[in-house]
Amino acid sequence: MMRTPATAAYTDRARAALRVALSHYIANGLSVALGLLLISGGIYLWLGQVASTAAAVGVIVSAPPDFPGPRRGKFLQMLPAPLIGLPLFFVVQLLHAAPIRLGLVLVPATFLAFAAMAWGKRGIPIAIAIMFSMIFSMATPTPTGMAEAVQRTVHFGLGAALYVVWATLVNLALNWRYRVQVLADVLLSLSTLMRTEAEQFSPRDDSGDVREMPAPMLGRLLKAQAALADQIQSARDIVLESPRTPRRQRIAGMLVAVLELRDLLLASELDLDALKAHPGHAAALVEMQRVLLALAAATAALADAMLLARHPPPMIDRRPELSSIHLDADTSPAGSHAGPTAEMLARGLASRIGHINDALLHLSALARGEAQPDLAVVRANWQMFVSPTDWSWRPFLTLWRWDAPPLRHAIRAALAIATGYAIAVMLPWGSHDYWILLTIVVVLRGSLSQTLERRNHRVGGTLVGCVLAVGLLSASPSPLALLVAITVSQAVAHGFAVRRYLITAVAATVLGLTQAHMLYAGVGPTFALFERIADTLIGAGLAWAFCYVLPSWERGQLPALVTRTLKAQARHARLALGLGQLATVDTSPELEWRLARKEAFDSLSALVQATQRSLSEPRAVRPPIEPLEHLQAHSYQMLAQLSAVKSMLVLRLDRLTPAEIEGPLAQAAAHIEHAIGSAPTTGPIVADGSMASVMGGPIPLPDPFDNDISPWLLRRLDLAVGISDQLRDDAARILQSLSDPAAQPTTR
Repeated sequence: MMRTPATAAYTDRARAALRVALSHYIANGLSVALGLLLISGGIYLWLGQVASTAAAVGVIVSAPPDFPGPRRGKFLQMLPAPLIGLPLFFVVQLLHAAPIRLGLVLVPATFLAFAAMAWGKRGIPIAIAIMFSMIFSMATPTPTGMAEAVQRTVHFGLGAALYVVWATLVNLALNWRYRVQVLADVLLSLSTLMRTEAEQFSPRDDSGDVREMPAPMLGRLLKAQAALADQIQSARDIVLESPRTPRRQRIAGMLVAVLELRDLLLASELDLDALKAHPGHAAALVEMQRVLLALAAATAALADAMLLARHPPPMIDRRPELSSIHLDADTSPAGSHAGPTAEMLARGLASRIGHINDALLHLSALARGEAQPDLAVVRANWQMFVSPTDWSWRPFLTLWRWDAPPLRHAIRAALAIATGYAIAVMLPWGSHDYWILLTIVVVLRGSLSQTLERRNHRVGGTLVGCVLAVGLLSASPSPLALLVAITVSQAVAHGFAVRRYLITAVAATVLGLTQAHMLYAGVGPTFALFERIADTLIGAGLAWAFCYVLPSWERGQLPALVTRTLKAQARHARLALGLGQLATVDTSPELEWRLARKEAFDSLSALVQATQRSLSEPRAVRPPIEPLEHLQAHSYQMLAQLSAVKSMLVLRLDRLTPAEIEGPLAQAAAHIEHAIGSAPTTGPIVADGSMASVMGGPIPLPDPFDNDISPWLLRRLDLAVGISDQLRDDAARILQSLSDPAAQPTTR
């Protein structure tokens, strides 16, 4: 049966939905929901509905930090939320009938809670959990006395304590499944990046190299690379932890192979500019694009097999297809200057795609158990590339600078909560004032772009969730049915919190309204609908407005990010061009290079994300976008050139002449270090041209498949050195614009 576009689109959507359903996000959400069901259900059978409801609040408060992670440190990651949340829950219980004193507790507690965001990704869920403990305590009816307040707090603490134990044990039990799922997620992102790379192979006469490609394509490439870098780090934390068993070693070996694949993929787009300008190779580019898309599909199929716990099918070797691509004989230079012919560049490009094919075959063999991982490389990555799990006071101690974004965000959040609480107390439905504060907590983020996205999703999700909750509560369900509804809502809300917040907002609204209904033992749902919508609009509006109070605009963070990116590029170049790390994979130079490569990708990812966030900021404070895009593109191109050099040194060392390349390698590394290794200046610097003398003028290039490919390596060095000078000038323009208050930001 012929596959129509509509059928193909439906199949793709179904496949994407299945991938989400089998992801570690959903598995984690289901584990959270099951814990909520077992703990609250068990306490319901033991102590009754009132105790069960309070215990469920303890579970919900403890759940935000519960995400897939390494086994080591999981208990300590879960512990701060209930330890800090328990006394705050009790204090709010005591001050229920004293709104002024309650406000005096809420505001400083909010400041301290949001100060926990100084710990970055680890601190954000802790801050959210602490705020939830106070807000959900406000959602309970006013206690009749000290005895009832203590009783609720005990039940709250019981639920929280049981959940911390549950989360630790479940994370341990699901560790193997999480390893497979996070690796499959990385493979799917790698497949997406391959497809994006393949789009560049479309023969167009108006496209330049990556430094000159249209901004939308460059932006997609950089965003895909940044997303992959984040996912790789998350995968490292889980996959590289204690790879002592053969199964863990195999998964760890696959992740290491993915890192090498990323480098090969990055180098695959080199020389596309020259080939696109040569109409005789349009058909060859289309064939290469087809092969690259086939490799992307094979990568996604491997990820699907892992998610479905199936034995992966053998991957097809695409080398014969690459070998059969017809290349027009061409003896004229590809450009206006002396250099390689278009035929040479096309053969080299096909060869680099062949290396991607070989790496994927090796990856497939590892997945099928037909190849053994390189344990020396796995050991070199183990413990050196994972995030720390111990808590340190250093982020908190470095927080107290007026220009520190976490400090300003904590002050901003405290002021927003104070304003929201004052408005809520004055509203006619003040008995449900917690909903405004809950909206502020989940919407207000450290950057304007993230807050705007959360605001829109929160409002839309609340509208839909209110309708669903009213329909549910209108049916007068039994306590058991309400418990099931809370469980399902918790699973969806937690599972999609990172993937798609709109779905989380819908589920969280149902969860919050149903939980409040149980806490109050029945509330009229019709009035709740309108009051929740009004509270949501007020809270979202306040969160949006307070983004402009003590703002931390991205332009204030960019100088440090630019400096970090340049230094990372220089260090990566120095180590990638060194010959010492080629001896054995477990030597110190090899490990240093891998660390430098990680930092080069991570620093570029941070710069890309900051630039993207700045696009939502007011025009008057927006940084210079055009030079930032140039810097990102040149950094991307530098990584591509060095990846190509590294591939030659590792894969084709036998075809290099050491006497010819050792000197240029050292001199190229020195030039790059001189250009971008130190703090950038605030004005453009004219290149000194020292590299031209090192290379001795134009480099005669033989056929890339001849025995000696040293001239091709020298050509890559020459291009990398030129890019380093451009990086230096890009940074100078950015810093000059940021330091000049009168400079108008360049926008697109």
